[in-house]
This record gives sequence, C-alpha cells and structure tokens, in this order.
Amino acid sequence: MSAPDTAAVPPAPTGLPVPATPDDVPGWFFRADQEVFAHLLDRQSAAGTTGDLLELGAYLGRSAILLGSHLRDGETLTVCDLFDLDAPDDENSAEMDMSYRQTLTRRAFETNYRAFHPALPVIVQAPTSVLADGRIPAGSCRFVHVDASHLYEHVAGDILVARDALAKNGVVALDDYRAPHTPGVAAAVWEAVFTLDLRPVLLTPEKFYGTWGDPDAVRADLLARDWRGEGFRLDEERLAGQLCHRLAWDEPPSGPSRPPAPARRSLPRRVALDVLPPFATRSVRRALRAARRAA
Repeated sequence: MSAPDTAAVPPAPTGLPVPATPDDVPGWFFRADQEVFAHLLDRQSAAGTTGDLLELGAYLGRSAILLGSHLRDGETLTVCDLFDLDAPDDENSAEMDMSYRQTLTRRAFETNYRAFHPALPVIVQAPTSVLADGRIPAGSCRFVHVDASHLYEHVAGDILVARDALAKNGVVALDDYRAPHTPGVAAAVWEAVFTLDLRPVLLTPEKFYGTWGDPDAVRADLLARDWRGEGFRLDEERLAGQLCHRLAWDEPPSGPSRPPAPARRSLPRRVALDVLPPFATRSVRRALRAARRAA
C-alpha cells in the first residue's frame, strides 16, 4: 500500500461547475448505500483493519468522493474507468453511447473529486479488464466497489479482480445486481455466489454486498448500528442456506402531510337561517333545522 504521489497531481481543471456537496455530483449512489459504505469502512478503521480501496467504474465520482474520505495514512484509492476513451468492443461501446457518452469525461471526474480532496486517487483510465494483470496486489484491499460495465463477461471478470484484490473479510459491493436492464450483472453475481463461494451479507435496492471471508464477521459490523431506529427498513433473508439482510431507505414526503379532507355533507353545519331568502317557506326552514340537528 502506498500513498498517491501528490506532487504529480495536476492542478484542478477549470471551466466545469464545481459541486458544493457530494450530492451535487450526478450519479446513482443513494442514501442507503452511502450509509452502508461509510459504516462498514468506519468499522474496519475502528477495528484497525488496514487496506487499500478499489473502485471499478467511477462515472463522475460520487461514490469515489466518499471512498476517498475514508482513506487512512498509507492507504490508496485506485479508480479504474474508461472515462472518455473508446470502449474495447462494440457491445460496450453501444452501452456507453446509450448511457454515458455525453457526460462522462475524466476531466469532469477530476473536477468533482478535487472539490472535496486535495489529491486525486490513482486513476487507471482503461477497461477494467486490465486490472487482471496483477497491478493490484493480491489481498491488498479491504473494500472493492464494482460499478463498471453491465455486460456479463465484463462483470464476471471484474468479480474475479475483486476476489483476488480483497484481503481476509474484505467486502465487495456490486452495483445493479437486480435492475431489469442489467441481467448480465445478475447472472455474474449469482454465479459467483453459487460457484465461487462469494457469501452474501447485505442487499440494498441497488447493491449486493458480500465477502469471500467470514460473513458473520462482516454481518456483525453491519448490525452494530440501529438501522431500524434511524428509519431504515431492515429484514432478514435466507439465500442458499446463508443468512442475508435487506436494507432500504424510503425518502419522506417532500411536503407536510395533511389528513384527508372529510366528505362534504349535503348541507353545511354552519348555514345560518337568516341567509335564506325571505320568500323561503316555513317548511323549508323546518327541514333545514332538522338537517342541522342530524348533522
């Protein structure tokens, strides 16, 4: 593990909007996962667990900014993404054209990251498959986030990179494991569970969290927090004989809630008899008095 060479970091790019908060950075990194990342990383640090952090697929930096906030002395965050390079194959290129091509640039990522950190992470601008060459030392990482291509072949390779990079009881977070438009991710994730001994620990609506180490140890860290008491939904599942939890956060309504208005009565309670026209018959007045008493 080695710290980035801050002397080699270029000055922050100019001409791009600078975010005031991490939530100003576009992306799909929502509250439940932000809290899980921070909680698990904090628990590792509190236990004295050291190790590098690795992110495969960074988009514009929303999750990388959080990961960078949890680096300790001697630890390195490595980010691997194509950014604005051409994809290595036609399918991946089509995927980028559909979702990222107009907005994803390395310059935008660097601008966003430098808004919150003095130095950039180690950036590998290349297909994530290049990390299979051993440049990430085996067992060097305590946390790996995989959120790059959604194609099965690529995700399966990224999972192998994560497995080799993680230290004992290290955690992998796999994005888009259940989205309808990413069946390739689901196939690769569950294949890893059933054939590569990846042990599930937590599922959120967006991410799968697992380990090749002791799932009970990671689960103990997860449950060291009163999630339900903070308004999260936390449930238990059994997957292939293994205990797993589900966590979700429901955003409260944007405005103050109001009780539903009562159904209107045929005659309002407060109609005054003296507002009736003078030509109203005595029978009409008697009927109105009776209706008011019934109301």
